[in-house]
Amino acid sequence: MSIDFKHIHARPVAAHEEAQYRALMQAHHYLGDLTKIGYTLWYVATYQQQWVALISFSGASLKCAARDAWIGWQHRHQYGRLKLIANNSRFLILPDWHVPNLGSKVLALCEQRIQADWLLHFKQPLLLLETFVDPTRFRGSVYKAANWIGVGQTQGSRRISGGYSAPDGTPKLVFVRPLQADAQLELSRPVMHPNYRQESPKIMLNPEHMSALPSYFKDIADPRRAQGRRHPLPVVLALAAGATLCGMDGYKAIAGWVEDLGVKALERFGCRLKNRVRTIPSESTIREVLMRVDPDELDRALGLWNAKFGQTDQSLAIDGKTMCNATDKTGQQTHIMSVVGHSSAGCYTQKKSAPCL
Repeated sequence: MSIDFKHIHARPVAAHEEAQYRALMQAHHYLGDLTKIGYTLWYVATYQQQWVALISFSGASLKCAARDAWIGWQHRHQYGRLKLIANNSRFLILPDWHVPNLGSKVLALCEQRIQADWLLHFKQPLLLLETFVDPTRFRGSVYKAANWIGVGQTQGSRRISGGYSAPDGTPKLVFVRPLQADAQLELSRPVMHPNYRQESPKIMLNPEHMSALPSYFKDIADPRRAQGRRHPLPVVLALAAGATLCGMDGYKAIAGWVEDLGVKALERFGCRLKNRVRTIPSESTIREVLMRVDPDELDRALGLWNAKFGQTDQSLAIDGKTMCNATDKTGQQTHIMSVVGHSSAGCYTQKKSAPCL
């Protein structure tokens, strides 16, 4: 088949096309469909209005030694900057369209527009793309042809409940693609340019912080039914607070941070023992607790913790955010004003408010 590449176009999948996209991905991709969770953009490449390829970009992998070594960033910066990276989580050339150079053309078209699309959809800039290739199936030729950089291999582990599995002998090839010339340098800077500095306020938790956090939540009423409670409320809240203090944003990131904790850290947080193994709450448990717990009680507890561990600032910054999909009794959007310390990056207080009319 011969096609004119000038007529190949790539664009985000429209809402009314998502069912078709998912059905084709499930039918023809060896990994099947991928649910749209968090930061995710689906693209379709077309030729004279016909769909020829599907491609998905999602949030970056929380941990990847080969990628992290290539970037050269410090561990304490990593989690706050992961949102500047997108993962090419699926790439499918549809049957009957396996034409030489089509894959690299589609990748190039997506690269040309994804920064603008990502900023439009998520109000978040992008600096780098990453992907993982199974060498038992592919050689990464499409990515090499599109000037992606091979930076090594994964360790062959996969995320499971409670952490990571032992290496299973199937490491993936890791490729990255900078979206601008200084992407690697910018991601590894001790202090990023203000255009990209969207890291959440955070600190480095020490053993004393971890051990102390649960005690500040012991007087908060547990909103859950007694039946089926497996994790004490103070432990769940302490883990969520610790993750947030370290820069995690969103339930998935919080749960991933908890899964990555070592045995000593889990012990300090007071995670329960089961068959001599420390167990951790799932993402759904963390979400349920944070959605149902009394926010005023939680705010008071965090304020007490901050009074002991966070009062090291000589100057303060005031920041305001509008809470998406959150309205008060009159139907107005909820706004949160926060006072954050420059040195500790700790939140001194928060105030809910409605916009002035």
